[in-house]
Amino acid sequence: MTLAILVFLVTLIFVIWQPKGLQIGTTAVTGAVVALIVGVVDFNDVITVTSIVWDATLAFIGIIILSMVLDQIGFFEWAALKMARLSKGNGHLMFVYILLLGAVVAALFANDGAALILTPILLAKMKHLKMNPVAIFAFLMAGGFIGDSASNPLVISNLTNIVTAGYFNIGFMEYMKNMFLPNMLSIIASIVVLWIYFRKSIPTHIDVQNLATPESVIKNITMFKLSWWFLGLLLIGYFIGDYYNLPVSVFALGGALVFLAIANHFKATKPWMTIKTAPWQVVWFSIGLYIVVFGLKNAGLTTYLADMIVTLESYGNTVAVIGTGFLAAILSSVMNNMPTVMVMDIAIAEAGNSSLAYANIIGCNLGPKMTPIGSLATLLWLHVLAQKGVKISWSEYMKVGLVITPPVLLVALLGLI
Repeated sequence: MTLAILVFLVTLIFVIWQPKGLQIGTTAVTGAVVALIVGVVDFNDVITVTSIVWDATLAFIGIIILSMVLDQIGFFEWAALKMARLSKGNGHLMFVYILLLGAVVAALFANDGAALILTPILLAKMKHLKMNPVAIFAFLMAGGFIGDSASNPLVISNLTNIVTAGYFNIGFMEYMKNMFLPNMLSIIASIVVLWIYFRKSIPTHIDVQNLATPESVIKNITMFKLSWWFLGLLLIGYFIGDYYNLPVSVFALGGALVFLAIANHFKATKPWMTIKTAPWQVVWFSIGLYIVVFGLKNAGLTTYLADMIVTLESYGNTVAVIGTGFLAAILSSVMNNMPTVMVMDIAIAEAGNSSLAYANIIGCNLGPKMTPIGSLATLLWLHVLAQKGVKISWSEYMKVGLVITPPVLLVALLGLI
């Protein structure tokens, strides 16, 4: 156990630290190799892990490629400007509308897509509107929070969702039905709690007259119109895939490549550049880190967690759901939600109650917001902001995260019950 924990901690430290630009995938694969060398995992574990995460990682890559093409045609910038103009200069309305936009983007394009694409667009617009730093901080923190708190409704909304749905063989429709209410409550609670927390930082009036019109930022009107039809057909494709028990990556990655080809036909994008800049490191990160985490499983960590879950179940379903959700949330906040979701999935399977997988997902999606290291999406979000000259310290982040996360998490878990 000590050796497995040491390998995991060193790997996680380098993933977060990224000294001299060391890529997260490279670090995770190095950690996996070390785990193999010291014997905390073997090659059979590597095969097992790959069989668990391949669908999720390929689906994630597809979602990001699709998001990148939509970004290149001006889809997200159009949406951001539309929300800003709908507010008619009312700062509080704009705050709510931006959160609703973030929720929709997170649902359809994953929380990481929201972090990578929507954040720089919102930051640019807020600077253009000459908002003061306090207001910009409020909007950015709220936008970053909603990206994770609203990433529960569909299997494709978060990498953790895809991994867990695949592990427990949960279908697209079954997942959506069980997560609809918890996600709606999570969004409502997020907006209420975030508004209460930041209400004094939000400007009463914002001059939106100088903003560009939404239509003016569309770079290819043909692709823009086609994108609405394509997204609708893609969503239908997920349900068809569910009916025939097809991997979600067939439609997520396959659809993204088809959309990329269409965009190339209409000269709206450069396919090779899009594919080249896609976050392929996430593939190596997912496989590598999960192999390292499997070492913790082999050392007995999942057995300890399974025992805790069984104990929670002895107090009834309500305690089991809330307890499992908060256990997943706390673990996610201190050791990242990607390894947590796998460890907890295995523990839940050992405990023999697969229905708690939904509580695990909610905990792993919301819990990471308590600390900057909780999720890959938050790390990407902070990295994007740093590149744009906005630095948010750990203390600033946690001062907000530790206050707003627990009540939203509780409301979402009550919705699940």
